[in-house]
Amino acid sequence: MKQLEVNIMGQSYLLSCPEGGDARLLDAAQRVNDVMCSIRDSGKVRARDRIAVLAAINLAFDERAQAADQAALSGNSTPTASDSAAAQKLAALLTRLDNALNRDDQLV
Repeated sequence: MKQLEVNIMGQSYLLSCPEGGDARLLDAAQRVNDVMCSIRDSGKVRARDRIAVLAAINLAFDERAQAADQAALSGNSTPTASDSAAAQKLAALLTRLDNALNRDDQLV
């Protein structure tokens, strides 16, 4: 593994990088730097650790939103907890319906 030096909010970091991953790592570091600098420049947060946490949350949220958008465009949706709960309720309802329809004496 090779190492790359990146600069985030004026501080240098030496990061391990898998072979062939230089461009992706540099792009990721640049995105982190951009988001962290934007948060710092807003003047609302000064502590570096808080800026880092907010940047991580923002990047993860954006990544998730982009994945959901891509899935929607391709016709595939990423299941969420609410989707799973809805699927379980639907399965239970279908089971109840099947049971009711299998009882001939209850049908009108």
